[in-house]
Amino acid sequence: MQPASSGAKESGGSSALKKWGPIGAIVAVVAVVAIIVVSSGGGDDGDESAPDTTEATADDSATSAPPGATSGWEYPLSFDQATELGIVDTIDWGSRCDVERGRLAVPDYFAPTCMAPFEGDNGGATGPGVTADEITIVHYMGPDSDPIINYITAAVKVDETNAQESETIEGFIEYYQTFYEFYGRTIKYIEYESTGLANDEVTARADAQRIVEDYEPFAVIGGPALTNAFADELAARETLCISCGGGSAEWFAERDPYVWALDASSEQKQVHVVEFISKQLAGKPASHAGDALKADTRKFALVYEASGGAESERLADLMIGRLEESGVEVAERLPYKLDPGTIQQQASQIVAKMKDAGITTVIMSTDPVAPGDFTREATAQEYEPEWLVAAATLTDTNAFGRGYDQKQWAHAFGVTSLAARVDPTVAGTNVLYKWFHGVDAPARMSSPVFMPGFNLLASALQSTGPKLDYETFTNTIRTFATRPGVTASFLSWGDQGIWEAADYNGVDDATVFWWDADEPGLDENNREGVGMMKFVDGGKRYLPGEWPSEDKLFVDDGAVALYATPPADETPPAYPSPAG
Repeated sequence: MQPASSGAKESGGSSALKKWGPIGAIVAVVAVVAIIVVSSGGGDDGDESAPDTTEATADDSATSAPPGATSGWEYPLSFDQATELGIVDTIDWGSRCDVERGRLAVPDYFAPTCMAPFEGDNGGATGPGVTADEITIVHYMGPDSDPIINYITAAVKVDETNAQESETIEGFIEYYQTFYEFYGRTIKYIEYESTGLANDEVTARADAQRIVEDYEPFAVIGGPALTNAFADELAARETLCISCGGGSAEWFAERDPYVWALDASSEQKQVHVVEFISKQLAGKPASHAGDALKADTRKFALVYEASGGAESERLADLMIGRLEESGVEVAERLPYKLDPGTIQQQASQIVAKMKDAGITTVIMSTDPVAPGDFTREATAQEYEPEWLVAAATLTDTNAFGRGYDQKQWAHAFGVTSLAARVDPTVAGTNVLYKWFHGVDAPARMSSPVFMPGFNLLASALQSTGPKLDYETFTNTIRTFATRPGVTASFLSWGDQGIWEAADYNGVDDATVFWWDADEPGLDENNREGVGMMKFVDGGKRYLPGEWPSEDKLFVDDGAVALYATPPADETPPAYPSPAG
């Protein structure tokens, strides 16, 4: 274990998540960096459906207004709240606020609402890791020499270092502290590089213990990619973490209020997949399969990665049960394990079973590597089914899709939590960083992986107000909801009426794509190539219960692979760069 202060600039290897570049373990939130900051501002002006996220704290979380201010309000006070109170013109919002929009004057359409500039006593040490001057945040980074992650990410590896990652984060913290309201406090950033592999439970627990004992942080961001031991230990030690692990709604509830995620849970993604299948595919001909199968009524198989043991089987049971409740039969249930030594043999056997059973449509709840073996084996056995991606992380990306057998992947489509992409030279993390600093981010390609957690943190800090502790902070997150869009996922937490259980995960909606094997363009790592996901209806997104019944797969009209510029209603204003 190698802790380092924010001043340390020693060259390090890529972290477990960072090496996946912009399509990392939280790939479903590639666009989150552009939208999560709206969380502190509530809905768009005139959008009555979006909650006012500035109503985030209990009455005792605020402090009195500064001397001389109009009475009747307390910190935190948003521009929207000030407007409602009729006192917006009595407050000097400062140059960081665009008073025409009531939002921060930054080139981000999803910029948060302005918060009243703070004066007075912030209460000092109001919570863990909080003083009158600082808020301590620890960022977990994995080691470079991780054979598990290297195997998974070999095709799309990004060689940006931990030092570059930390430098990028520090640059964004400077941006936050310039434009966001932290009530007299600054963020004390500590990087922590682990020696443990992505699935090393023992080291993960030891890391969590050392972080809590040595640094006493307010929050930890990030964690090992393939074990929840890190999150378990932090929760047991009553320390908050963001993007450090995940599981079922029950798993999160048992660790309340300490663990929060950005991506949708596996169970939530299933809800979208089942609704899509039942409304658009079931009982109809497999029209997107090869010639030998396209006239047959769809017959489904579920192929899923089973290395997770009991949890993998539970999720498979849940998927099949949900489909059956919707009137959809799963004819074959086919687990596999991601083992480099046996995956080709497993793929050969599974493909043979599906072909013999007359399966037309393969529901893929897979890792991103195995589809390469499955599709190559299908071509070898002259079998061309429909390949249905069930919101499977990384399988629903251009970077991985280009590595699959293109004869097969030309029949691929599915549900994804990813949003339709915009040319990264005109919108996104690096554009905002370059606007503020005048240069590209040191970790330009991978910053969309690690920055969303910090964006959520910054938004929640300024919406929480001076009295910062876990109760006020997590009460704030529970009110957050972003504005809907096509180039951004919709995120909310808490009880927004979307899910049956309390929601500790961010992304709520999803969209549908199909694979165009002949389309050129940039993948998620900004690499030119051929083969692109096409988002149906320009990437229109749906919440549970909203999915349409019309199948528009493999229809070019309205489909988008990459927006050259954001849609007009998602284009931010232009502001002068602080870097000149």
